[in-house]
Amino acid sequence: MSTRFLKTSTRRGLPERRPTEDYREQRSSGKHEESDKGRERVKQLLIYTDLDGSLLDHHDYSHAAADKLLAELEQLGVPVIPVSSKTRAELMVLRDELRNNHPFIAENGAAVFIPEDCFDEQPAGTARRDGFFVREFSLPRSYWLQKLETAARLFRRDFTGFEALSVDDIVQLTGLAPDAAGRAAQREYGEPLRWKGDDERKAAFIRLMEQHGATILEGGRFMHVSGDCDKGRALRWLNAQYARQAGVTPVSIAVGDSQNDIAMLEAADYAIIIRSPSHEPPALARSEDVLVTEGVGPVGWDEGIRKVLETINIRDNDNG
Repeated sequence: MSTRFLKTSTRRGLPERRPTEDYREQRSSGKHEESDKGRERVKQLLIYTDLDGSLLDHHDYSHAAADKLLAELEQLGVPVIPVSSKTRAELMVLRDELRNNHPFIAENGAAVFIPEDCFDEQPAGTARRDGFFVREFSLPRSYWLQKLETAARLFRRDFTGFEALSVDDIVQLTGLAPDAAGRAAQREYGEPLRWKGDDERKAAFIRLMEQHGATILEGGRFMHVSGDCDKGRALRWLNAQYARQAGVTPVSIAVGDSQNDIAMLEAADYAIIIRSPSHEPPALARSEDVLVTEGVGPVGWDEGIRKVLETINIRDNDNG
């Protein structure tokens, strides 16, 4: 199946975004303009991307197939914002590897980390921590561990949490190198679970934890228990911060491959679903401006982003 848009018409009654000038000129102008056809010109584009199975290969975590496009986006001044179930410790290393200095969203939307030099002013509701403005959406991991120990005690045989795993165990389950597995264990806001029970027991477990205020998200390998947060809520909040700082509403592209990406894919202006070698694409409620790739992992990431950029005409001939 080839790359396809499920529907490319205007979403939610908004004007179709097809800018006609070079993106870098639009960002520097600082003015809200419209083309001669009355269509909105993009002055701030943000790309929110899942990592495992999307920008990173599901099996070996390589991003090589997307490196050329990542460099082009950096040259254009387009922030690529990692949005992941990964911990802050993992994402800090990955950002260095990707040469990415932009904000990031950790642990399935539990917290947003914005470099202090990203904005002129500290966003309301954030705390300063280790060179970042941090907005938290979840209670700490210790709270959810206590809930799993007490409220979910009848399900203890149905799952194994990260807390019970050694670094060697995490290496075997994820394929990560030992140092990376150690960083994966440094959870701050939630607890990943390896579910071992059947689907009926899982549904009952999810209902119980939701009654205790938890949000349950299923990723490519683990079920994640945390607070009232998801990737979509974090995306909307960060979008609002960019809008306040820049004075223009950003256009957003979200990229993901799993169930825990649905809220983010629903929240963005454009959604790119990366085809997975291990599971079916997540089902969205929306049908407009949704693209499903043919390629998997970073190959699909490169394919999908290029296709959307062509559709919204954001790149000039020199970078096309």
